[in-house]
Amino acid sequence: MGLKKATIIDGKEFSSRTNQSLLPYVELIVEKIGRPPALAVILVGEDAASLVYVRNKVKQTKDAGMVSIEHQLSAETSEKTLLSLIDTLNKDDQIDGILVQLPLPDHINENSIINAIKPSKDVDGFSIPNVGLLSTSVSGLIPCTPLGCLLLLKSYVGDLSGKSAVIIGRSNIVGKPMAQLLLNENCTVTIAHSKTKNIEAVCKEADILVAAVGRPNFVKSEWVKKGAVVIDVGINRLPPEGDKKGRLVGDVDFNSVSNVASAITPVPGGVGPMTIACLLRNTVTAACKRRNFNEPEM
Repeated sequence: MGLKKATIIDGKEFSSRTNQSLLPYVELIVEKIGRPPALAVILVGEDAASLVYVRNKVKQTKDAGMVSIEHQLSAETSEKTLLSLIDTLNKDDQIDGILVQLPLPDHINENSIINAIKPSKDVDGFSIPNVGLLSTSVSGLIPCTPLGCLLLLKSYVGDLSGKSAVIIGRSNIVGKPMAQLLLNENCTVTIAHSKTKNIEAVCKEADILVAAVGRPNFVKSEWVKKGAVVIDVGINRLPPEGDKKGRLVGDVDFNSVSNVASAITPVPGGVGPMTIACLLRNTVTAACKRRNFNEPEM
């Protein structure tokens, strides 16, 4: 008998279901205030990956029956000009969510920009007030990628209480908020990082392993406990081979780990689609919160 392969956790299919679940809330908002939720997206410069990502966000926002308003600014735009635009959008009652696409040009301070966004419109969930709400288990706007990971985990595992979870990576965007979300679900959580000793042994204790380190094929099968659920957040492009464009891979060695794990997210098609679905979810949540409407449940 051959090894049983892990179940593939299909982020594309689940993101489609997530988007469908938002439609009744969008319809309610239209019924109550006469317009759908509106998301303002700001892109500074012409970073190729950011352009593609923003295009996908805009398309899916419109497909979900919401309004997308794009502000594309030149790479030379000053920090003062960008802050002025954010201030205008903060004050605009027609705008429910504001997203500034990262990375920003070097002359603009990302923290200043992120924290200039009104917390109730901060659909990325990166501002200090929203980080504080999450860390104290109070309902706020949650960073999209960790939220997408959590929804995928709950769809496959169900109740996460008592599970041992290891997160590889301690970024403010994924690692730290992911740890807090799993703590809120009553997991026992460890964050592993570049200074962790015996990282392989630490990872092998995990019932749930989340890899968000930005290193292609970093996690090997020997690191993974048999039957663990593996969430691969990484998106890395390998060097081109001949005339072929380098393929996308995650932080997990998919081929070997899928022989050990009980379930695993693919790259592409796993966490990525859920990030955009959760951006739409956050926009709907922001629109509902501002008006004390019932909001989408976890």
